[in-house]
Amino acid sequence: MQTYDRIGVDYAKGRRTDPRWQTVIEDALGGARSVLNIGAGTGSYEPAGRTLLAVDPSAEMLCQRPGEAAPAVRAVAERLPVRDGAADAVLAVLTVHHWTEWRRGLAELRRVAPLRVVLAYDTRLHADYWFVREYVPELAERELARPSAADIAPVLGARRVVPLPVPWDCTDGVFPAYWRRPAAYLDPGVQRNCSALAQADPEALRRGLRRLRADLADGRWQERHRDLLDRTEFDAGFRLLISQD
Repeated sequence: MQTYDRIGVDYAKGRRTDPRWQTVIEDALGGARSVLNIGAGTGSYEPAGRTLLAVDPSAEMLCQRPGEAAPAVRAVAERLPVRDGAADAVLAVLTVHHWTEWRRGLAELRRVAPLRVVLAYDTRLHADYWFVREYVPELAERELARPSAADIAPVLGARRVVPLPVPWDCTDGVFPAYWRRPAAYLDPGVQRNCSALAQADPEALRRGLRRLRADLADGRWQERHRDLLDRTEFDAGFRLLISQD
């Protein structure tokens, strides 16, 4: 069973396109008229009107795509079912770290389109995120084992790297989306729709959430992180990698 067939139920409810990130992604795609969306999931950040095909290995994720979304097929990035140069551009949003053979997958991206736009993240910053550092340090090992943006960029042949800070009110429930809204992590829906939490050791997560709940109740979290409370964005390590032949 694919990971997201197990943890992706109701994924579309918590992982929604943030319009500020969408603008940056659309700008990176430029004038590309046909786009392959790899690791497309439920369709977040998919460019309307120019997506040729969406690809994802999870039936659960694909069945949550809206009715007007582009055609989709079940396949993995490492073996894309399209010819060489099939599209003007290929898009891969927060998916490379889930691939079994990520270098092979990136080679496939380079095969199928001359413009590649990949959203990845700095795993070191995720491993040092306050939620990990203070509440569930067991998450760090998994994060550091994943390919980081700095690993992916040279293999992809990226010529541009664009930082994507996380707005304080980010509508996409990525793991660090709630950096200024810590109580959100206590919501079971948030936990289900975030792969880092959904795949965490259940007992370690329960212990961490108990500590977080107590720290929020007595004000310790607010005291430790007072520097975050007036900020409007946070660098959690998300990087848009742009490669073009």
